[in-house]
Amino acid sequence: MQELDPSILQKVNTWLEGNYDADVKKEIQALLDAKAYTELTDSFYRDLEFGTGGLRGIMGPGSNRINKYTIGAATQGLANYLKKTYPGEKIKVAIAHDSRNNADLFSNITAEVFSANDIHVYFFKALRPTPELSFAVRHFGCKSGVMLTASHNPKEYNGYKAYGADGGQFVAPHDKAVMDEVAKVASVDDIKFTRVDANIEEIGEEVDELYLAGITKLSISPEAIHRQKDLKIVFSPIHGTGITLVPQALERFGFENVILVDEQTTPDGNFPTVVYPNPEEKEALTLALKKAQEVDADLVLATDPDADRVGIAVKNTDNEFILLNGNQTGCMLINYLLSAWEDKGKLTGNEYIVKTIVTSNLIDAIAAAKNVTCYNTLTGFKYIGELMTHFEGKQTFIGGGEESYGYLIGELVRDKDAVVSSAFIAEMTAYYKDKGSSLFEALLDTYVQYGFYKEKLISITKKGKTGAEEIKAMMETFRKNPPATLGGSKVVTLKDYEFRVETDLNSNTTKAIELPTSDVLQFITEDGSIISARPSGTEPKIKFYCSVNGKLASKEAYAETGKQLDAKIDAIMQDLGV
Repeated sequence: MQELDPSILQKVNTWLEGNYDADVKKEIQALLDAKAYTELTDSFYRDLEFGTGGLRGIMGPGSNRINKYTIGAATQGLANYLKKTYPGEKIKVAIAHDSRNNADLFSNITAEVFSANDIHVYFFKALRPTPELSFAVRHFGCKSGVMLTASHNPKEYNGYKAYGADGGQFVAPHDKAVMDEVAKVASVDDIKFTRVDANIEEIGEEVDELYLAGITKLSISPEAIHRQKDLKIVFSPIHGTGITLVPQALERFGFENVILVDEQTTPDGNFPTVVYPNPEEKEALTLALKKAQEVDADLVLATDPDADRVGIAVKNTDNEFILLNGNQTGCMLINYLLSAWEDKGKLTGNEYIVKTIVTSNLIDAIAAAKNVTCYNTLTGFKYIGELMTHFEGKQTFIGGGEESYGYLIGELVRDKDAVVSSAFIAEMTAYYKDKGSSLFEALLDTYVQYGFYKEKLISITKKGKTGAEEIKAMMETFRKNPPATLGGSKVVTLKDYEFRVETDLNSNTTKAIELPTSDVLQFITEDGSIISARPSGTEPKIKFYCSVNGKLASKEAYAETGKQLDAKIDAIMQDLGV
């Protein structure tokens, strides 16, 4: 880039001349002096969007970066929304942060701005998992909560997740109302940064105790755990907040042989032992798998930095450790929960489970066989939380989840929860071991019984301003020219969640989709394959989800049938051009 766009330069000068810290101005001036115009453009070409889930971005100076001022503006806007929504009330909020670099700094800034706006803050004095923040919002009767985290993003990122009074992330119309208030914070001078100590109350171990006691009561198979209490469980928090609660939860459930991955137990925002702190990636579980082989473990658990998602590894029939993907773990959890509830005579016909539209339809098949209602929501756990709040006191939520490794059991929180999920994955492993089966063998039995469903996710990263434009163009092309066939099978249904229309391509008839609007396209083929295209709401990516299924004649046919389904997925993705 030869020169800086005048509109970008104008924003840069606003920061250089405005009421910003000297250190921030020095960083910006250094970029100007170095003629780092591409970096300056990406840092200033827009205001970092306060989206439906809050903020997420790269840390650094600039309006499109995570820093004291973008965090401050988000908090001021949220405070303004709360004061308009609850006039005359004493408003309470809860704040927590994970292990990311600057997360403690940003959580303090968030507390300061709320306190300056005469809002009472319950402030976790040390790092805590996202689900405990959701629990605290509900427990203390807060109107809102904030979690400082960028989940599994690389170390350069941080973020800000905003929660409503039900302990779930904001949904329509409240999300838009918050976004509008944040957008109205036009100047750094509109942000109240002056801390009011009397409005900040520190919390910690007493909330841990309440939360842990609550999830321990949810255990369904304590007898199986007692018989399998020596089950060997390797756990890694991948330098995140999982270390604060997951080992304690496993201990309270009755497991006595939990082995920690020592190199990854210390919280560290640089995530020094992994490329990405993402339990979806095999690389992130390298040390955990090594430890599991050394001790001949039954189960490997690894949580992401804010401990709302969990990845697992189990031994296959050849005694080799393999990673289960999010769909497989979710299906197994739901199958276990419904089977265990059935065993205990707890299914009354009033229970339900929830999944997202891009999560395996094997879950729907399992629920149908057990006569339990399965609801499908848009992608994003906030929609699962919204449904739970809607049905609270009317129907009983057993569990739910999404393919991106996020699950929830019980109604204590309104977000995905790797703490309770880790405890229940261990309980599930003990339950099947007690019956003489491994978790992997139980998965194969599930496929034989309900059908072999196989999924694949392909993410294409497009960074910066040009990347966002490319992603938008890809979605427009798919809308205007949907594929006629995929993987040799005719596309018979097109679901456009942006316009909330489902089209039967055989009859050319349409019907409404009874879900909120979302930029997602789904192609459903004659043979039951489902392909979804969805731009990510939190990362510069477009994601393609492909789900195929077939009959698994026997456990012995697993490998060969799996190859056939893989070939089908590859053919579909090739037809899509991704």
